[in-house]
Amino acid sequence: MINFEKELKNFKPSPEVEDAESVIQNHDLTDVTDIITEVLREVRENAGR
Repeated sequence: MINFEKELKNFKPSPEVEDAESVIQNHDLTDVTDIITEVLREVRENAGR
């Protein structure tokens, strides 16, 4: 049987994961929400023409 307490004590986070996490958090990435917001803004601007 797995001793979870013992396993947690031996856990060491992967440096690659921590590096990736900081890179992702420190970059202003465009996501789907940003794209949809931009498309809706353009549609509203063009609807008034």
